[in-house]
Amino acid sequence: LCLKGYVRDVPAAYQAMVASSMLDERGQELLKQYGYIPFDKSAEMETVSKAMEFAIADASVAKVAGFFDDEDAVEYFSTRSQAWKKHYDPEVGFVRGRASDGSWRTPFDPFKAIHMKSDFTEGNAWQYTFLVPQDVEGLIEVIGGPQAFEEKLDTFFVIEGDLGPSADDVTGLVGQYAHGNEPSHHVAYMYNYIGRQDKCAEKVRHILDELYFDDHSGVCGNEDAGQMSAWYILSSVGLYQVDPAKGDFHFGSPVVKKAVMNVGDGKTFTVIAHDNSPENIYIKSASLNGTPLDRTYVTYEEIVSGGTLEFFMTK
Repeated sequence: LCLKGYVRDVPAAYQAMVASSMLDERGQELLKQYGYIPFDKSAEMETVSKAMEFAIADASVAKVAGFFDDEDAVEYFSTRSQAWKKHYDPEVGFVRGRASDGSWRTPFDPFKAIHMKSDFTEGNAWQYTFLVPQDVEGLIEVIGGPQAFEEKLDTFFVIEGDLGPSADDVTGLVGQYAHGNEPSHHVAYMYNYIGRQDKCAEKVRHILDELYFDDHSGVCGNEDAGQMSAWYILSSVGLYQVDPAKGDFHFGSPVVKKAVMNVGDGKTFTVIAHDNSPENIYIKSASLNGTPLDRTYVTYEEIVSGGTLEFFMTK
C-alpha cells in the first residue's frame, strides 16, 4: 500500500513497519539470532510457518526501505527475507523444522498437517515449501532449476497422502494444493515463472470452475478477511498478484469475456478476453493498448494508467 500510494504518511508507516519487524516476540528474536527459527528454542510451535511468513514481510519492508534509499535497511531486511532457505532441506526437497544446532526435526512426513502441534500452521511441508511469493526465482534455484521446479509443481497438484486426523483446516485440495487455505493461493501462477503459462491456465480455470459454488457456502475454505473472494475476483479477469509488494499481476485464465475497472482519476482499465469459453481456457496471445506483450503479466502502474488489456483465447 505504501508503494502504491494508498498511505498518506508513508514515512510514519515505514517507521512502524521497521519497529514491528524488530520486536522480540513470536520467534522474531530467534530469527535475529539464528537467521531462522529453531524449534528447540521456541516456546511455541509452527516455527517453519512463522519463518516463511516473516520472510515475506521482511522482503516487503526491504522494498519500502528502497523507496527511501535506506540502503542499510534494504540490505538487512533483504538478507533476513532469505531465512526461508535455512528451513529448506535439499535432501528431502521440502522446508522443515530445524534445531538450533542445525539438525532437522525427525521423523519427517511432508503430508502430515497436525494443527497447532507441529512446525506448520494449518498445512504441511508440501504446501509451505511453495510459500515464497517474494522470491520465486530463488525457490526455483534451490529446487534445482526450471525443469525440476516444473516437475515439483506438477506433482504438487496431483499427489495424495495422509494429512492426519487434525487437518480439518486444510480444504479445497487439488493434490496437495489447498485452495481453502491462503498459503497455496499464488502457487498455480508460479508456472508463469518457468514459461508454462498453459499449465497455470489449466490449474486456475479448474479452481475457478470447481472450488466456488452458488450455494450457502460459496467457498471451499475460510474466507479470512475476504481473501477467498479476492482470489476469485482477480482470477476471473485473468490477473493475480503473486508477490504482495511487487505489483506485477500475472495472467491466469479469465472466465469473463469483458471487465471494466475504475482505477481512479476518471480512468478505466478494461480486460477483454476474445473467443473466451469453457473450452478456450488458454491465452494464445495478449496485447496492452494494442501493443503485443511478450510477457505473462502487467504491472500495477500499467493498470492504474488506464487502458485495455486484450487476451486472445484458444483451446
